[in-house]
Amino acid sequence: MSAARLSILTLAAVLVAPCTRAADDLTARVAAAAPGAVIEVPAGVHHVHLRVDKPLVLEGRPGAILDGDGRGDVLRIGADHVTVRNLDVRASGTDLTAMNAGIYVERSAHDVLIAGSTVEDSLFGIYLDGASDVQVRHNTVRGIRRLRVADRGDGIHLWNDTGCTIEDNDVGWSRDGIYVYVSTQNTIARNTVHDVRYGVHYMYSHRNRLTGNASRNNLAGYALMASDHLHVIGNTSDGDQAYGFLFNYISYSEIAGNLVRGVAGQRGGDGQSIDGGEGKGLFVYLSQFNAIHDNLVADSQIGIHVTAGSEHNRVWNNRFIDNRVQVKYAQNLAQEWSERGRGNFWSDYLGWDLDGDGIGDVPFRPNDSVDVLLWKYPAARSLMSSPSILLLRYVQRAFPVFTPAAVQDSHPLMRAPAPYGVDP
Repeated sequence: MSAARLSILTLAAVLVAPCTRAADDLTARVAAAAPGAVIEVPAGVHHVHLRVDKPLVLEGRPGAILDGDGRGDVLRIGADHVTVRNLDVRASGTDLTAMNAGIYVERSAHDVLIAGSTVEDSLFGIYLDGASDVQVRHNTVRGIRRLRVADRGDGIHLWNDTGCTIEDNDVGWSRDGIYVYVSTQNTIARNTVHDVRYGVHYMYSHRNRLTGNASRNNLAGYALMASDHLHVIGNTSDGDQAYGFLFNYISYSEIAGNLVRGVAGQRGGDGQSIDGGEGKGLFVYLSQFNAIHDNLVADSQIGIHVTAGSEHNRVWNNRFIDNRVQVKYAQNLAQEWSERGRGNFWSDYLGWDLDGDGIGDVPFRPNDSVDVLLWKYPAARSLMSSPSILLLRYVQRAFPVFTPAAVQDSHPLMRAPAPYGVDP
């Protein structure tokens, strides 16, 4: 072996040895620690696959990094009363079947706190697998951006978890930002989610609270599916592509005080719309017995789309402002969208208020049979200026008996109500 090559190998060994010794030392310290101990992780890169199976505090010093070298899980928690603070965790494996994660909390773990940490370049950022009473707070989570979206995991993933609190986290570049599956009585609050498929995604999860979160630049802000008794309060969707809020088979839930702006539809590289290009602020599909009130939906292609047997929902005190189509509704059952003499504010309402009580004297009907015809047969748009279409619309206005079943707001508001929670 040449002297030059020997020198290079010697130098590599010198550089790697401290990292290996640091990782071995950290693993040994965790193994030897007494329950309840506080372990400080020193600055530097620790190439580890660390498992915590006893109550303890793992506290990172500035610059402390746990690196999984692109294999398996970086940190696994399998005990109660574990705290992880101020760590940088990175480079998990990429096996979706094994659910590789930066931080993996096993179902045997309860009362776990993960706070103030950064999880990056990991398939699943933080995976809660059947645990309870876990708090995930003030963390930054980033997925593996080089992977296709379908090959990534979720930023924060809950599976069969109860009583967990996920709050004040920043999540980006994963598949879904926060995914909640068969998990009950959890709180998702004040998180910021961006550059993912669905910002927050619920499936078969009941009695959860979703409050004060912010979604931007996602395919859909909030995809809530097959769940009931949700409290969806004070969230924002700003510039999401296809949906602000998608409600699919949601029932007995309150949707209030949410803000949706600028859902413009999916666009291709040439700027043209794809898949119909319909951007929907609120999409209500097969959802019943919900209270939808005090929301703002603005500057979107469609304000609210209601379809597939979505009935018995109470809709009042919302603000629909400057949406290209305020309401898309093509069901065969008439619906009244007002509550106790108070309807919604519509920026395109042309009625009047002679008695000055703030309620329009003429009901607001956002759609007519021509709208329904065009939704069912888009090719008919070529006839929009034809005499037959103009005649049909005239007949509907002159003889309401020919008007199809539709949404009606019998008490439209003349002025936009104050934002939710603000005294008028």
